[in-house]
Amino acid sequence: MRVLLVEDNQLLAQGVVLSLAKEGIQVDHLCSYNQALAALDNEDFSAIILDLGLPDGNGEDLLKHWRKAGVSLPIIVLTANTDFDTRLNCLDIGADDYLSKPFDVRELVARLRAIVRRQHGLDNNQFSFGALTIDFSCCEVHFREQLINLPRREYQLLLEFAQSAGRVLTRSQLEQLTYGWDEVGSNSIEVHIHHLRKKMAPELIKTVRGIGYILAEIQ
Repeated sequence: MRVLLVEDNQLLAQGVVLSLAKEGIQVDHLCSYNQALAALDNEDFSAIILDLGLPDGNGEDLLKHWRKAGVSLPIIVLTANTDFDTRLNCLDIGADDYLSKPFDVRELVARLRAIVRRQHGLDNNQFSFGALTIDFSCCEVHFREQLINLPRREYQLLLEFAQSAGRVLTRSQLEQLTYGWDEVGSNSIEVHIHHLRKKMAPELIKTVRGIGYILAEIQ
């Protein structure tokens, strides 16, 4: 999962980035309204974490702008303002969730995973697609009722396919979603896909020639 964090408090942002990284979540951090305006033009994210109190603009205006522009990504709003009307207004103009500062990062992670699951129709703690089952609560993968042990990167990659089931993902998209800004080897995605196919089934992840890859529903 790759998320966009728009937060001007550098100390808070650094803590969030490090904490989410431990959970296998890649974070792109921006600290201003103007930087965030164009952030979605050429990048792929699973969700947005948005602070309302930005130095060069209002986070509520940014939220409105994104929703009017047709951005459907799930958005969690962060703010030190605990006023009920502010929370209500954020939800009314398009926020999916709201978290008041200070907060426990574990709660942020849980809320983040929940809104991403809802976005992709994965409302409960389990994803089932043919013979593949992913239990989000314990990060376990089963294929044809057999437990499959996956290292972190392979598990992250499989989650991206699950969250985009039925949609072709390009290699570039997979690199961005799985690695974020981390350095990635020239054939890392292909190697991970090879390992996933070998551990489960060669036809589980299909190659769409000239485009990318898609998760296949097999029994």
